[in-house]
Amino acid sequence: MPFNTVAWAHRANIYEVNVRQYTKEGTLVSFAAHLPRLADMGVTVLWFMPITPISLKGRLGTLGSYYACSNYTTINDEFGSEQDFIAVVQAAHELGMKVIIDWVANHTGQDHVWTKSNPNFYIQDSHGNFTERNGWIDVIDLNFDNYDMRTSMIDAMRYWVDTAGIDGFRCDMAHLVPLDFWIEARQSLDAVKPLYWLAECEDARYFEAFDTTYAWAFMHASGSINRHEPSLNPVLEQLDIYKSQGSNTQKLFFTSNHDENSWNGTEYEKYGVTAKAWAVFTATWGGLPLVYSGQEIPNHKRLSFFEKDELAWSQQTKEPTLHGFYKSLLSLRAQNDAVVFGQNQMLQTPYPNSIIGFIKKHQNNVVLVLLNISEHNRLAFEISHPLLSGTFEQIFSGLHFSFSGNEKFELQAGEYLVYQLIPHLD
Repeated sequence: MPFNTVAWAHRANIYEVNVRQYTKEGTLVSFAAHLPRLADMGVTVLWFMPITPISLKGRLGTLGSYYACSNYTTINDEFGSEQDFIAVVQAAHELGMKVIIDWVANHTGQDHVWTKSNPNFYIQDSHGNFTERNGWIDVIDLNFDNYDMRTSMIDAMRYWVDTAGIDGFRCDMAHLVPLDFWIEARQSLDAVKPLYWLAECEDARYFEAFDTTYAWAFMHASGSINRHEPSLNPVLEQLDIYKSQGSNTQKLFFTSNHDENSWNGTEYEKYGVTAKAWAVFTATWGGLPLVYSGQEIPNHKRLSFFEKDELAWSQQTKEPTLHGFYKSLLSLRAQNDAVVFGQNQMLQTPYPNSIIGFIKKHQNNVVLVLLNISEHNRLAFEISHPLLSGTFEQIFSGLHFSFSGNEKFELQAGEYLVYQLIPHLD
């Protein structure tokens, strides 16, 4: 890609914040109480779903879609004030976290301020009516042939860089927007401050403008596996496609997000007992891992998209059940170069459709990952590999094991094991 990725993004992980559903209050101020907990969990980047106000015209449900914006440069008063957001960004920065915001460039809500001030910013039919081409009935499409609109859009994005000090953008449905616009936007905004750019997109051409693109296809392939009689071929084929896109490309891996949770179900509906095993995969395979709001609870319900539907925190800001699970994973990523920079070496077992095994090495760092993505218990196997030698720590238990190059393992349904070499003990 023609742009340099900011250094901190190589080791990053992303936590998606659904402000509306995060707390009873659904405000930025109430969310801020969770910042120390998230920092302790190892979160490095907070991605805020759209913070902009939602159009009243065509609104779906009581509260509407976050993605039907009525003004790009103001805060949704449901969440609080602009000063509240600035304070959250500052607090996150003080705790060592970066902040990116959701940017919806393809369309706006039906009563966005531009519909009055600049109706020519929109695609219109022969009768002068605003149009929408994707079947989303609460929004209208912007016209990227209008260069004044492009300039205004970039100015609006810059507003949040200048005013709040954000660190980047997650760009909604990026592939629906011309690639040359994103290149222009990045050239303009990176000159103000080097930013991180994440695209909701699988089109490899968009790496010309973005640091990271979605691994939607991987998520769908892994989620479609029949856990009783699985076949890993679709997953492995998709991973090969990602590899073919080049060593400088970076994918975002996830088991849930706001779309998937609300419209298709929780990770537990999709993966069942293997949900945590797949979460381990997203954090260790490579690319960047994403954790959606409440996955650390764990969250077992579909959150309403257009209504208030609070996450079921049992103890609010106190430690949720899977806090330690994610802390172990995210800490490994932060501290072990093999996870971030090592090449995946697939391991052979007698259960090619039930066990995912791979080992990674970078300089003196070695990581071994073993996952049972089936509902079969007591899958016993041996792993022989020259890198499997020395004292290893199992990251979730903290226990140490002496490996000699040929080791026996047994995994229960959905079980996961992650070991890292302890170089100084060898």
